[in-house]
Amino acid sequence: MLVHLDIKNFTVVKQVELSIAQGLTAITGETGAGKSIALDALGLCIGDRAESNIVRQGAERAEVVAHFDISKLPKVKALLTEEMLIQDDNPDECFIRRVVSKEGRSKAFINGVAVNLSQLKQLGSKLVHIHGQNDHHQFLKADNQLALLDGFAQHQDKLDATKQAYTDYQKQSKALRTLQEAQQQRLDRVSLLQYQVEELDAFAMVEGEFEQLEADFKRLNSVQELLQSAEKSCYLLKDDENANALSLMNMALKDIQEQLDTDENLQGAYELLQNAVIQAQEAYTELSHYQSSLEADPEQLQQTEQRYATSLDLARKHGVNPEQLHNIHSELAAELANLQSQEASLDALEQECKQSLEAYQKYAQDLHQSRTKAAGKLADEIKSSIVEMNLPHAVVNAQVVFDSKAKPNAKGNDEIRLLVSVNPGQAPDLMEKVVSGGELARIGLAIQVIRSRDYSIPTLVFDEVDTGISGQTASVVGKLLKKLGAQSQVICVTHLPQVAAQGHNQLFVTKLTDGKTTETKVLKLTKEERVNEIARLLAGDELTDTAIANAKDLLKH
Repeated sequence: MLVHLDIKNFTVVKQVELSIAQGLTAITGETGAGKSIALDALGLCIGDRAESNIVRQGAERAEVVAHFDISKLPKVKALLTEEMLIQDDNPDECFIRRVVSKEGRSKAFINGVAVNLSQLKQLGSKLVHIHGQNDHHQFLKADNQLALLDGFAQHQDKLDATKQAYTDYQKQSKALRTLQEAQQQRLDRVSLLQYQVEELDAFAMVEGEFEQLEADFKRLNSVQELLQSAEKSCYLLKDDENANALSLMNMALKDIQEQLDTDENLQGAYELLQNAVIQAQEAYTELSHYQSSLEADPEQLQQTEQRYATSLDLARKHGVNPEQLHNIHSELAAELANLQSQEASLDALEQECKQSLEAYQKYAQDLHQSRTKAAGKLADEIKSSIVEMNLPHAVVNAQVVFDSKAKPNAKGNDEIRLLVSVNPGQAPDLMEKVVSGGELARIGLAIQVIRSRDYSIPTLVFDEVDTGISGQTASVVGKLLKKLGAQSQVICVTHLPQVAAQGHNQLFVTKLTDGKTTETKVLKLTKEERVNEIARLLAGDELTDTAIANAKDLLKH
């Protein structure tokens, strides 16, 4: 709960320190004194937007510090621990500090550690809930009525399960739509790939084949020239009977051999020439074999030429070099297999999507049943509360309608209709159609009290929510807030003496001016001061004995 609030240079407040006790704290004061300033400062601490005009005239910055006791708030402690913001030496306390410069720049700190606005709001939502003057209008909206019902039903597990099932269904649906949207394009591609792969399958070129094919084509296409060249070389080496290379080399070898005994320096030349003769003989033998292996084969040449030409055509068709045909064949076959597997994935995904939708519908139906069960109890509680607020003929119905044809939604497929009647003979209908502004304010207050009771927020703030009511109704409102204050810390800004008298504590807001500057002060009233303040609320500025007597009587109850 909120323990202490320190406000400096905030609008017309120079400095105010407030100690807030458990129970119902009523805040009263003269019109225009700034009774809501403390609430605005508290709102700043829990994440409200900062404006430069909140800084007191002449000051450099505004500063608000809120001190909370979190000893009985395990969820808050868990959040602070997770964010590494817990005070190790004092884990039962939490300090929030917000500073706003006159230029409008804002800084926030939790337990002395700088945090962003998102972190501040996340923590603030677990510590304080502020109900504004016109918040009752929010209950005219179906979404807020549904949130009210869910909070009252306390079935967060069913909400989470429905949301998760919706998320799973959305994920499957998105993947399915992506595949379906690309299906025609994929089918066209599959058709083309099937033709291309079948063509390449039929050609069946293996890796490295084109290089060999190219060599064979050149060789077969030049067989006559090759034969002539081989024959001429053999003729020059040995076959010419008149003069050939081998016979001449042998003659030279014989002459040198005869001179070796005369000069051994010829030994080197002799050996080289001897090796040359051997090499020439081997070359002749190799050429003879080559010559005999060469055979003009028109059929083989035609086959090779045709395969070579087909290779070039396929390479041009696929925009690659002929040497890459084997690789492109493998790539296209892999792509075809992948696309064909996607067709199978589409069938499987359609089935998974169907199963996800069925799972979502199951959870949504379970949520619907829980809401339907809670709706009657919520309507009874609202009716009971507003009957006490001088609406004795009130009738309240809460209908939960499941729309089976609606698209899946994270909150289920329910529509809630909160129907009200406040006059005899009047059929229950939507609130905006059958209730006046004052009646709506009372209904809204009843709903706020019920909702606040169901939330685990320790500090509840009501900013003049009793506007538009008076008399006996005001007394009932005060008792409601006091009852709520018995289980939570409640702070209420009010102008009604019947409500203020129900407070366990009372703060008085006053505005002082010296003609040049204005300053707002907030004072904690003693027992005697409370009598005078409530008498003022009853009678105005002139305190009469009757008003004082009535004030004392109100404070007894």
